[in-house]
Amino acid sequence: MNLNSAILVMAVVASLSGCATKGYVDESVARLETRLDEQSDRIAALTETSREALKRANDAGVLAEGKFLYTVVLRDDETTFETDRSALSDGAKSRLTKLAGDFKSNTLNIYLEIQGHTDSTGPAQYNRQLGLQRAESVRRHLHMQGVALDRMTTISYGEDAPAEPNNTAEGRAVNRRVEIVALK
Repeated sequence: MNLNSAILVMAVVASLSGCATKGYVDESVARLETRLDEQSDRIAALTETSREALKRANDAGVLAEGKFLYTVVLRDDETTFETDRSALSDGAKSRLTKLAGDFKSNTLNIYLEIQGHTDSTGPAQYNRQLGLQRAESVRRHLHMQGVALDRMTTISYGEDAPAEPNNTAEGRAVNRRVEIVALK
């Protein structure tokens, strides 16, 4: 084989291997483009879902706007709950009786959300139950004072929404509370 033939064979081999490499690259790029298109479609769908969720949240905010009137918190020394207890103190009863009178004399159609809270002592499930018992104690007392049951609802946040850190006795005492949110 002469030098020209050898160069020609090497050129053919190089071009053939170049074609195989180019084909492989083209195939890999096509696969990547397909995956990129699929990911772009997923991102577009997620973006649309996010837009819809944001619109629903904004619509709910507009709907709720102006409906919040005030919050009454039972958590000072006279009205706080003892550890592991849902019974109302005399101070809490007195304050709730006054609130019921104010509520009944108000001509607005007011609705009360009674939220029970606990400190972080004890298991979370128990604290949710205790928070609900505290909220129900308040609801029962308000009802005994003449507030209609269909104008009140109860919910428990247990230990999940502390007003103060739970690392001190004072903080835990503040967290053993009921909040009454008045809505119109």
